[in-house]
Amino acid sequence: MVVATGTASGKSLAYLAPVLSALADGAEAANGRGATALYLAPTKALAADQRRAVRELAAPLGNAVRPAVYDGDTPVEEREWVRQYANHVLTNPDMLHRGILPAHPRWASFLRALRYVVIDECHTYRGVFGSHVAQVLRRLRRLCARYGADPVFLLASATASDPAAAASRLTGMPVVEVADDASPRGEVVFALWEPPLTELRGEKGAPVRRTATAETADLLTDLVVQGVRTVAFVRSRRGAELISVIAQERLAEVDRSLPRRVAAYRGGYLPEERRALERALHSGELLGLAATTALELGVDVSGLDAVLITGYPGTRASLWQQAGRAGRSGQGALAVLIARDDPLDTYLVHHPEALFRRPVEATVLDPDNPYVLAPHLCAAAAELPLTETDLALFGPAAAELIPQLETAKLLRRRASGWHWTRRERASDLTDIRGEGGRPVQIVEAATGRLLGTVDESAAHTAVHDGAVHLHQGRTYLVKHLDLEDSVALVEEASPPFSTTARDTTSISVLETETEIPWGPARLCFGSVEVTNQVVSYLRRKLITGEVLGEAKLDLPPRTLRTRAVWWTVTEDQLDGARINPEILGGALHAAEHASIGLLPLFATCDRWDIGGVSVPLHPDTLLPTVFVYDGHPGGAGFAERAFHTARAWLTATRDAIAACECAAGCPSCIQSPKCGNGNDPLHKRGAIRLLSRLLAEAPPA
Repeated sequence: MVVATGTASGKSLAYLAPVLSALADGAEAANGRGATALYLAPTKALAADQRRAVRELAAPLGNAVRPAVYDGDTPVEEREWVRQYANHVLTNPDMLHRGILPAHPRWASFLRALRYVVIDECHTYRGVFGSHVAQVLRRLRRLCARYGADPVFLLASATASDPAAAASRLTGMPVVEVADDASPRGEVVFALWEPPLTELRGEKGAPVRRTATAETADLLTDLVVQGVRTVAFVRSRRGAELISVIAQERLAEVDRSLPRRVAAYRGGYLPEERRALERALHSGELLGLAATTALELGVDVSGLDAVLITGYPGTRASLWQQAGRAGRSGQGALAVLIARDDPLDTYLVHHPEALFRRPVEATVLDPDNPYVLAPHLCAAAAELPLTETDLALFGPAAAELIPQLETAKLLRRRASGWHWTRRERASDLTDIRGEGGRPVQIVEAATGRLLGTVDESAAHTAVHDGAVHLHQGRTYLVKHLDLEDSVALVEEASPPFSTTARDTTSISVLETETEIPWGPARLCFGSVEVTNQVVSYLRRKLITGEVLGEAKLDLPPRTLRTRAVWWTVTEDQLDGARINPEILGGALHAAEHASIGLLPLFATCDRWDIGGVSVPLHPDTLLPTVFVYDGHPGGAGFAERAFHTARAWLTATRDAIAACECAAGCPSCIQSPKCGNGNDPLHKRGAIRLLSRLLAEAPPA
């Protein structure tokens, strides 16, 4: 069953009631263990928060309910007690994948008695991460059956489109949905805030708006001064740090006691730092917090008066989750979406019906992605030999992958089934967050102190030589990135700028799986190979974002095999749209940028989950072509969703460009902060004419 209702609607009680009842009934079991329950949360913070809630609710039951968190922060000396005695284990999919399932013999008594599996905030399991979690759950179901258990799966989700279908795809089982939300709630005033234009000019002379980060810092400062308990949600770790620093500086000018009541909260902090911040937020010691989505998911922050959302968070489900953090005790509340200077945010500010009237998007995941499925087949074989009967559990693609895994000498067939052949742990073959590689450690060069970590996949752009790195309100400059040893050496500094990496990208078509005609044009979906290289970085002035200079970098290229949607145009269509060779590259490039910016309206993705390339004459299509691809090996389902909603997606893209008030293009319509070519060339009017011509010949939706 999946309960898909709004924030603070009682979802936790809906699944806790049957779980605690079963645990209490089994407390007097002869085996001393009784019934058990497993709770999965996407973040450590949510698991820790749920343990507090369970302890409070189950306090009258004495020792009948024994909740315990089991994650990477759990001390080694406590883990054996959890395995042997806890009957309500709270963990995350990462620990289930790496720590529990591979060690299932040590968890035998727990798994044998498993009655319920609770999957909280299941709408977050999308894209590559969701596809990995889907396979982890199939491995869990297989081991439960081995020990004679058949647990009930209870899922909780934010409001979503067709939650039963998404939950069924996640668990591999039929799921019944409960989506009728009759819970009482206080009034929420929701404001859409567009930062003003400044006198500065950006790339190619485009007008520049004041940054959403600066606007959020100002609003957070004003609210804290008035004693309004506020969380500002920010999309990036750097943004969370920057907002807290700016707010602290401005609060110091008002009252020297106020800066200590504002902090940042993000991933990459050490465990003790995260726990201290969570306690301070719950106690009311903190009045303002700038947080990444690590704090979005279900953490009980009752008593908040306001939420600031720095930029559209990528999906409407996330938007309402974040907005719902305020007013959780039934009181009135304020939620403010502060638009960034990009196409989607600008479109939403001027088309509020897209937020308040359009149905919530569907959750996109692809458990059959071979890059996802293969390592989980290996992990399953290491846990118990795989049999022919098991393959159906893992999906239709499993049988096709087994021979490839045998050829690669990862699996070997014997009488009892397929066995894992290597000495290393099969669960180490993949990172279920889709990040891959070992984390890069960020070390203070002068002291050797570990500040935190960054994912290997993000190291090229986040901690390259010369990058500005923020941690706990302090600013550091990266002196050297050692990719071989996965270490970035930093030193404390106070530069008056931030840094943004630049890269170049090329793409080749490996296989066209589906194509449909749009008049003489073609809309295609298939497999591609993308080659990307970070080549330089920009230094931008704080607050204004003005470009101060560019520095070259020497980093190795990286290749990615993934899925993409692409469309071509013919010479006749170009003539009809009045696109001559001089503006063709700029028109394609502008359409590419805007389409990437608008895709999150139609697929549950972030613009940073996807990439794009536009070419006036692509060697594989022999035509002008625009590609939009998934930024994960094997794909994440976003490009496929774009293919199936292409008409609506490209119509919104055309409308967003046309509605922008700028003359020749700006970050609100066709300029991209990700562009490796410095947003050159771009041609706004050409993109509008090109997309209009293409859409005029598109087949009916």
